[in-house]
Amino acid sequence: MAKLFIPRTISKNICRFLRKADDIQMKTIVISDTISHGVPALEVIQIEAAVTNPPTSDGLWNELEEAGEDIRSRYDVPMVNKREPIAATRQAYKTFGKDPNRYRPSAEALCRRMANGKGLYRTSTLIDLINLLSMKTGCSIGGFDADKIEGDELTLGVGENGEDFDAIGRGPLNIEGLPVYRDSIGGIGTPTSDCERTKLTDSTSRLLMLINVYGRDMELSEIEDMARRLLADHAGASEIECRVVRVTK
Repeated sequence: MAKLFIPRTISKNICRFLRKADDIQMKTIVISDTISHGVPALEVIQIEAAVTNPPTSDGLWNELEEAGEDIRSRYDVPMVNKREPIAATRQAYKTFGKDPNRYRPSAEALCRRMANGKGLYRTSTLIDLINLLSMKTGCSIGGFDADKIEGDELTLGVGENGEDFDAIGRGPLNIEGLPVYRDSIGGIGTPTSDCERTKLTDSTSRLLMLINVYGRDMELSEIEDMARRLLADHAGASEIECRVVRVTK
């Protein structure tokens, strides 16, 4: 099992940020052998930033509604899971023995809802921002309050039989066979749902965002730029740090 620290060189205007020595350092992301062997093409965009999380502004909500209209114009419901990032995430589920029709990746669930014309509930800036980014990229994204994560390291593995996981808004979730990020206490996030313990709240001041790129239909730099802009425009983000974690071949 190797610790992967793979920075990405991005344009000067995107992610060149100096941090003071006493600032909190980025979390270490470790990809387990099981994940490495099962989904060797996986790329994870890790973004951390100081943020605010006010109620969703009209500007952000308008962007989200426009993204929904775009999805409705491009995809019928049966075609949503054919989109490359979603199809690749579903294949990862199948690789580890999970049924993606029963436990849908969050990006697929969002896009299906848009394609059905159902819309979303307006919540808070960070949650709606992540939903928007997920819809536009097709990637399932974990959003965590970094100050609630136990320890300095997260390991991406596969859920085990009987493993406890209290999913946001849905209670106990069977994560056996799901890719799962774990801190020193236990699981905090899967592509289907994140957990209550590290969820984003109105008082969140430091964000950890993990963009799970099992497959893609846009460049990583486009995804990074989009995330950077949304955080700066809507969440008052500062001290933004970005890097890409890849499986070692």
